[in-house]
Amino acid sequence: MITVPAVEDRYDRQRRITWWDQDVLAAARVLVVGAGALGNELLKNLVLLGVGHVTVIDLDTIEPSNLARCALFRDADAGAAKAVVAARRAAELNPQVEVVGRFGNVMAVGLGELRDFDLVIGGLDNREARAWVNQACRKLRLTWVDGAIEGLRGIVRAFPPDGACYECTLGEVDREILARRQSCALLTSDEMAGGKVPTTASSAAVVAGIQVQEAVKLLHGRHDLLALANKAFIYLGETLETYLVSYSEDPDCLVHDTYDGITPVLAGGDLTLADLAALHTAPGDALAIDFESELVAAASCGCGDGREIGRFVHALTPADVRCSCGSMPRLDARRSVAPDDPWALRSIRALGLADRDVVTVRTADRRWHYEVALR
Repeated sequence: MITVPAVEDRYDRQRRITWWDQDVLAAARVLVVGAGALGNELLKNLVLLGVGHVTVIDLDTIEPSNLARCALFRDADAGAAKAVVAARRAAELNPQVEVVGRFGNVMAVGLGELRDFDLVIGGLDNREARAWVNQACRKLRLTWVDGAIEGLRGIVRAFPPDGACYECTLGEVDREILARRQSCALLTSDEMAGGKVPTTASSAAVVAGIQVQEAVKLLHGRHDLLALANKAFIYLGETLETYLVSYSEDPDCLVHDTYDGITPVLAGGDLTLADLAALHTAPGDALAIDFESELVAAASCGCGDGREIGRFVHALTPADVRCSCGSMPRLDARRSVAPDDPWALRSIRALGLADRDVVTVRTADRRWHYEVALR
């Protein structure tokens, strides 16, 4: 039975959908990664639908070429942070929605922060960021909805916590490229973009519309209506042909990991990685301390110059590690240290761990995951 309010409100037409629950959307928290052509359309749709809280993150600034594809940008916005401007303009569309814009790289976001969200929607243009989002969501058992456009074509796919993930869909060449680029601890925004991709506002509207439509089903818990779980919707704008592709789970995929039982920890001024290792393990039991991002221990250059760095990669810029000779040195970057390693004895704050990032302590038969709050 459809209940129609006596007086029409902002959401009257969507409330008339039999299974629709506006209160569910009002309570939802969604993270949008990317504030370009897709991100603009994603924000517009989510805000108009009344999704209660939307955060958007992007590391780029607005260029003139964005104006033909992004409804939320204006000529005067050139040079401003995409995420900040997009969030401000999207908020004007619906005062009932909280929209937050963050200028930065999603790969520098603490994994614990993602636990605040019910869903992640991607409007990304590079493999590295997709791989990071995919792994983070898998660990937290979050579903994420990916979208991509090129020319008049587009693709939408949803990756629930089980079944095929984004990396399961990659071919051998894709994996080689991803591994080669991930081996570089410092990627600039230009390097991550990997060139300019031809896109149109119309393609972005089609793809983002389908992404948000699937997102609404997920937020309502209507998995019976979800069309793209471990599947892709392919749109060929030239001929208006569409078709679905089903993905098979790769049983050997290395990113199929889930973090159960994450423990919040408030980092004091001198808390060390070794202190974390000692919270639940006896001396000598802990084998390793693992990180979500790389710890850059040192830099060495072909000119013979070398120096200690001792900071997590998201806390660095290329200028921070560039050699005095002007070259980019080779970085000694690691994802894990032993509890008695000198780096494990340094303050977590001094190492530049991202706020609310997760640190994992491993013994021979168990793991402990700690969400470290720095504020």
